[in-house]
Amino acid sequence: MVEPATTTGKVTRPRAGTQARREEIVRAASRTFAAKGYRTGSLVDVAEQVGITHAGVLHHFGSKEQLLVAVLQQRDDDGVRDLEGQHIPGGRELFRHLVRTVRANEGRPGIIQGYTVLVGESVTQGHPARDWVTRRFAVLREEIADAVQAMGPHVTRDAAVRAAAAVIGVMDGLQVQWLLDADAVDLPEATTFAIEAILAATLAGADAPRPVGDVV
Repeated sequence: MVEPATTTGKVTRPRAGTQARREEIVRAASRTFAAKGYRTGSLVDVAEQVGITHAGVLHHFGSKEQLLVAVLQQRDDDGVRDLEGQHIPGGRELFRHLVRTVRANEGRPGIIQGYTVLVGESVTQGHPARDWVTRRFAVLREEIADAVQAMGPHVTRDAAVRAAAAVIGVMDGLQVQWLLDADAVDLPEATTFAIEAILAATLAGADAPRPVGDVV
């Protein structure tokens, strides 16, 4: 799971006291999902940590899915908090940042599990997280495509966006394999290999080897 710079539009800010309580709930949910996983970790577990009821959590977030979205958004925000401009970097450094994020993700399997479940379920019509996931991927594709073109100004926008979609797909797919069998997948190494292969082919353009050839 990688963090885009922002995936939200203009929102109405809650009152200071409400905002503080929401942040407290999100932090508690993050701890709960990290320790127990998204499916096993319950809203009761979260509520007990902040001294409110299960209904109190729902009052602030509406559903467990929406609480997970808030946890994931907070994780994204935390991931760029110490970066210049609180924004993921551009060019080559963006891809190094992606690999560093993957290394950090190894220490939070419960959160990655929750993200994977949320993304999978979001493809269904009417899912409460569908818009958030769609925006998140759209922002990531643009930011990664920008980084590709910063490394290779000769790369067309279509090719850069295609490479960006491939990078995101590979990263999320590797996370699924890792969640199912962590011993079988070295997540940082496999991710680095895939990103470098995609970048090498994209930057080489027409000169890139094509082992598969044309597919009819």
